Amino acid sequence: QFHVTSVVTAQVSRSIEPEAIALGVFGLITLLATLIIAGGLLMRLLQSDDGDMETLRAIGGGPTMVMSARLFGVLGAVVGGAVLAVGVAILSSPVSPIGPVRTVYPNRGFSFDWSVLGLGLVTIVVCLAILATVVARRRTFQRRASSASFGVPTSSRAARLVASAGLPLTAVVGVRFALEPGRHPDKVPVRSALAGAVVAVTIVVATLTFGSSLNTLISHPALYGWNWNYALSSTGGSVPPQATKLLNVDPFVAAWSPSSFPNIQIDGVTVPVLSMPPHSKVSPPLLSGHEVDARNQIVLGELTMQQLHKSLGDTVTASYGSPHDAPIYLHGKLIIVGTATLPAVGNAQNLHASMGTGGVVSDLVESSAMRRALASPYPTLNGPTMVFIRLREGAPRTAALSSLKKIAAAGNLAFTKVPDGGGDGDSVVVLPVQYPAEIENYRSIDATPDALALALAVGAIASLAVTLSASVRRRRRDLALLRTFGFTRRQLMASIAWQASVAGVIGVIVGLPVGVLMGRWLWILFARYIDAVPDPTVPFLPMIVVVAVTLALVNLVAALPGLSAARTSTAQVLRGE
Repeated sequence: QFHVTSVVTAQVSRSIEPEAIALGVFGLITLLATLIIAGGLLMRLLQSDDGDMETLRAIGGGPTMVMSARLFGVLGAVVGGAVLAVGVAILSSPVSPIGPVRTVYPNRGFSFDWSVLGLGLVTIVVCLAILATVVARRRTFQRRASSASFGVPTSSRAARLVASAGLPLTAVVGVRFALEPGRHPDKVPVRSALAGAVVAVTIVVATLTFGSSLNTLISHPALYGWNWNYALSSTGGSVPPQATKLLNVDPFVAAWSPSSFPNIQIDGVTVPVLSMPPHSKVSPPLLSGHEVDARNQIVLGELTMQQLHKSLGDTVTASYGSPHDAPIYLHGKLIIVGTATLPAVGNAQNLHASMGTGGVVSDLVESSAMRRALASPYPTLNGPTMVFIRLREGAPRTAALSSLKKIAAAGNLAFTKVPDGGGDGDSVVVLPVQYPAEIENYRSIDATPDALALALAVGAIASLAVTLSASVRRRRRDLALLRTFGFTRRQLMASIAWQASVAGVIGVIVGLPVGVLMGRWLWILFARYIDAVPDPTVPFLPMIVVVAVTLALVNLVAALPGLSAARTSTAQVLRGE
C-alpha cells in the first residue's frame, strides 16, 4: 500500500490546529487581563506621585522634567516586569507542550521561542509604555490647572438613597467611600477600584464560559457529528440484512440509518462522502440549509465547501471512475443544499469524513446498473458499510448495548453461512462514539481552562487588593474625622466592608453579563472555525461560586488595610493635615 506523506501531514496539522487555537484564545484572554491589570496598577502609581510632582513643579521643575520624573520609574518597572515574565516563561518551558504530542516531542528541556516570547515582550512593553506616557502627560498638564481646586465633597446620589432607605450610618459612609472620588488632595481612585472589580469578574467569567463550552463540546458527540448513540460496522464492508432487520424489532432502538463511504470526485477534488437514503432518520447535524432530499443534492462540510470555493445553492460536478469503467461509473451535477458537521467515520486506511471535511449524498445517486454491477450474488454481503443507531429516550445503556451485541452476533452468524467461505474474515462490531482527532486532543487539555481561570482570578484579585488598599489609605483623613465624631473601630471596619461590598456588587452586576457575552462570542467564533455545532453553555454553579467568592474576597482584601486604618492614631493623622 502507498501512503502519501503530505496527506498524513495535513491530517495531523488539521487535528492539532483547533487545540492550538483554543489555547491561543486562552492566551489572548490572559494578555488582555495582563494589560488591563498592569495598566490599572500603573495609573494608580502615577496618581500616587501627584504630591511629589507638585512639589517638583513648585521648586521650578518644568513640564518636561515633571513628566520625565513620572515616567522614569514607571517605564523601568514595565521593562523589568516584562523581562522577568520572559524569564519565568523560560523556566517553565520544560513542562510544555501539553497534550498527546508531549509523548513524542523531541525537545523537552528549556527553550526560548523568539517568535512568541519576543513578540509578547514587545507587546507588553509597548502597550504599557504608551498607556503610561498618555496618562503621565495628561496628569502633568492638567494638574497645573487643578492644583488649587479645593472644595467640600458632595454626597453621591447612591449614598443619599441608602440614607433615605434607613440603612445604618456605616452603610451610608461605605457607599459614599465606594462611589465618591472626593477632591484634591484627598482624591480617591474610585473608578479604578470599580473597574478592577468589573475586570476581575469579567475575565474569570469569560474564561469559565469558554472552558464550559469546550467541555460541552467534548461530552456531547452530536456537536461534532456523532448524532447517534452507537453504530454497527463490518470489517468486511457490509452489515448483513439479517442484522439490520433485527433493529426494527429491538425495543431499545428508536431509529437507524444505513450508510456507505465512497470517495468521489467533486469538481476534481477527492471528497469522502456518506452515501445515505434521502430523508434518513439518523443523519449528521446540519449547520445550515437542509438535508439531502433528492438524488441530485449534496450536503458538504464547511472546510470542503471552502476548498471548492462554493456556497449554498451552487452546483458541483460529481464523478466516480471513468467512462471505460461503466457501468461502475458516475457523472452528474449536484446542488449544494446544506452544510453539516460530519462524524469521524469511513473506510480504514482511506480518506474519511471528519467534522468540516466530506459530504453527504443520496444513495440513489448511483444508477441501477452500477448497483447491480457492485452487488454480490450472496444477499448477506449486500448490506451497508455502517448503520447509525439512535436509542430511545431513557433507554438503559447497558441493556441496549447488550441487545446490540446480540444483533451483531446474528450478523456474524450469517457470515458463516455464506457459500464457499465468502463471509470468512468478516465480522460485525458495535462501535461507541468515535472521537475525531481534534476532539481527542481537546480532551487532553482537561483542566487547563479551570487552572487558567484560577490564575487570572488570583491576578485580578491581587490588583483589586492594591486598589482597595490605596483607596483606604486615601481615606485616612475621612476616617480620622469619623473617629473624632465618635465612630468606633468596629464601625470604621463596617464602613470599609460596605465600601468593598459595593465594589464587589458592581463588579458582579456588570462583569457577570459582560463576561458571559464575551465567552459565548469567543466560543461561537471558535466553534464555527472548527466546523462544530456552535452551542455555547454557561456554567451556572461556577457562576454562583464566582459571585460568592468575589464578595468574600473583596471584603477580605479590604479587611487588612481597614484594620490598619482603624488602629491609626487620629491625632497623628490630623496633625499631619
